[in-house]
Amino acid sequence: MIDLHSHVLPGLDDGAATTAEALALARAAVAAGITLVAGTPHVSHDYPTTPEAMEAALGELRQVVAAEGLELEVRGGGELDLEWLAAAPLERIRRFGLAGNPAWVLVEIPYVGWPLRIDDELFRLRAAGITAVLAHPERNPEVQARPTLLRPLVEAGALVQLTAASLDGRQGPRAAETALGLVRSGCAHLIASDAHSPTLRGFDLATAASRLGDPALAEWLVRDVPEAIVSGSPLPERRASARRRIWSRRS
Repeated sequence: MIDLHSHVLPGLDDGAATTAEALALARAAVAAGITLVAGTPHVSHDYPTTPEAMEAALGELRQVVAAEGLELEVRGGGELDLEWLAAAPLERIRRFGLAGNPAWVLVEIPYVGWPLRIDDELFRLRAAGITAVLAHPERNPEVQARPTLLRPLVEAGALVQLTAASLDGRQGPRAAETALGLVRSGCAHLIASDAHSPTLRGFDLATAASRLGDPALAEWLVRDVPEAIVSGSPLPERRASARRRIWSRRS
């Protein structure tokens, strides 16, 4: 499995504070069956992560992962705040390319309120050849009340990343039902952990994916789409098993 949203890079935000904590996260990822993880630190006014700091932390973590002999590929990226994005030059945005691919960026959907100018910001990115992956919108109360808010963004080309802890119920029933609804409606494209520590959300993508009741669709969400982003390949068509359906949270 490939996890394209985590806070594994040390010393940058509210994720791993030290190299030792980052290494513990890397071990947890391997134990959960993750083969590639993207470190996506917050990039915002609260966490003014620079591309240089992200790249330095990435290099440091890669060294210790290799020294430990862990079978885990670590890539870079950033979880970009919309206010930061609006003021940032495109060259700087590309330095935070998701999993090192400058044609993709992870954009944070806020936990409160709906960003009225999000269409303008995503259009600016598309015009520059950059596609946005929208991080954890199922945890936003506005989206929970009106999931159709995402439809025009998806139709314009954005992808939607769901948090594993939403799908498996750890984020509460509203996030779970919204996440499952987005999958049913075709407005979800990948599952990621958003892991901040081995115990805060963690890397259990497999359990979350299994809740869908469709192994082919689960594979598309945790491997096929993330792999295409990493490699720069065309996005694969959505897969689903014959005569399978996505069960409710209570199934």
